[in-house]
Amino acid sequence: MRLSTSKSKNAILFYIIKSTYIDKKHSTKIVEKLGTLEEVKIKANGEDPYIWAKRYAEELTKKEKDGTRKIIKEYSQTTIIPKDEQLLFNGGYLFLQKIYYDLKINKICDKITDKYQFKFDLNDILSKLVYGRIIYPSSKLKTFEESKKFLEKPNFEYHHIGKALEKICLEMGFIQSELYKNSCKYSPRNNKVLYYDLTNFFFEIEQEDDFRKYGVSKENRPNPIVQFGLFMDGDGIPLCCDINPGNTNENSTLKPLEERIIKDFELSKVVVCTDAGLASKANRKFNDTNERKFITTQSVKQLKEELKEWAFDKNGWKLTNLPNKVIDITKLYEDESLADKWKDAVFYKEKWIKDSDGFEQRLIITFSLKYKNYQEKIRQNQISRAQKLIDSNPRKIGKPKQNDFKRFITNIITTDTGEVAENNNYSINEDIIKDEARYDGFYAVCTNLEDDASEIVKVNHQRWEIEESFRIMKSEFKSRPVYLSREDRIKAHFLTCYLALVIFRYLEKKLDSKYTYSEIIETLQNMNFLKEDGDYRPMYKRTDLTDLLHEKFDFRTDYQIITLQNFKKIFYQTKK
Repeated sequence: MRLSTSKSKNAILFYIIKSTYIDKKHSTKIVEKLGTLEEVKIKANGEDPYIWAKRYAEELTKKEKDGTRKIIKEYSQTTIIPKDEQLLFNGGYLFLQKIYYDLKINKICDKITDKYQFKFDLNDILSKLVYGRIIYPSSKLKTFEESKKFLEKPNFEYHHIGKALEKICLEMGFIQSELYKNSCKYSPRNNKVLYYDLTNFFFEIEQEDDFRKYGVSKENRPNPIVQFGLFMDGDGIPLCCDINPGNTNENSTLKPLEERIIKDFELSKVVVCTDAGLASKANRKFNDTNERKFITTQSVKQLKEELKEWAFDKNGWKLTNLPNKVIDITKLYEDESLADKWKDAVFYKEKWIKDSDGFEQRLIITFSLKYKNYQEKIRQNQISRAQKLIDSNPRKIGKPKQNDFKRFITNIITTDTGEVAENNNYSINEDIIKDEARYDGFYAVCTNLEDDASEIVKVNHQRWEIEESFRIMKSEFKSRPVYLSREDRIKAHFLTCYLALVIFRYLEKKLDSKYTYSEIIETLQNMNFLKEDGDYRPMYKRTDLTDLLHEKFDFRTDYQIITLQNFKKIFYQTKK
């Protein structure tokens, strides 16, 4: 390491730099900024500032060399390891911790602590719950026990968790608004387009209460549920969430949460994108202003007949990338070479429609062969399942649910002569197949935007990221079963899941979206260290992913031996 100085218009700046070699290319890296000449004079305490700074650089070099000294350990075949001493620790959470502190969630906890003046460490509790939700997802008790595997053990008792959850619930709005403000400083937010969707979580109870209510379950479960609404920005980063009773009407959840965004986040000029289930006219009208716009999916099946006729008409179709070219899509069925040429193309047509009350919106219909083939494949698999059930175990057919493969099964209850059949006579309903096939390949959105149709379609297709977020929460994060019964603690539980999702999404982006969420989580789970005489030895496989983690976060945990002193430096670095 050596001293380097630079002159600006008004000052001389002092730096400690070191040479580095990355991919056999020489470079330099700033190790420490010592400050201006005047600031260094103060540190030198009367000594020549240049001499002091050079000696300081030499001291840093010596400390670094000491850190690279070889460590020799002796082991015995006859010495038994200590009893009840934990030897294996997880360090994967350190990358999550860096993002957690960069988002200044610790500062949010400090403000809440100052408000209520409680004695337990809210930040330590919340951070461990968040890291645990990603690395060791389980009950609060199990999370507490598993968090003892982290290199930094919890600084609280299990009974503190319940009290912490109560305070977290009280401050849900504050936590989310502060987090949003902090996130804007951490990384620019793509908040021009906001995506909203809703899912629900069921509970293994039979009797509903004031919060866990019977409602329309997304998973067709006959259990009480709670509703979880989520807003996401254009980059797939969660913006805010809300938790409502299970019997809450879906469409009524959007407006209160969006109003909170407008007020607390100071976001007024936005485009809100939803699916058809959350696209009531009231929600569309709420976002039909000079500043707010909407994009929502529209069921082609539920269009008025005259609009269906227009949608299915062969005339008027354009290409999203060639808007001046008009195509007759029926020729795609007749000409194989044409179908092969346009197999990846998206066709569209559009028109403005007005309701009887004067409300206007733009209807955009798209068609693609790829989407048509996908729908055909899905339906054929369902038909095969239906036929298999008819052949093998017809007694299990029962009443079909929406989009259930059993919808293709019909029971002929009369004979050819018109008499009532003695036995059930199940078969595949060809009329249903024919009706559904009519809509294959077609997709529709409604909007009040006047932008290019291809751009609107592209924006709407990004909704998959919010659906993926729900999948992560339910699968990788194991957000349920929920071993809690109080409403405030249940809400706080889902907020910790939300915070885990925010941090994880930022981690994905930091890793350039090169890896799946399963690969990332598995890697963090396996980044374990064996404690040996106060030092730590990595027990995980070094991979391209672990290398990228270390590169992006600017610290390494993959040396053959890491001293406790060096780990303390990493702890400090992740909490700056």
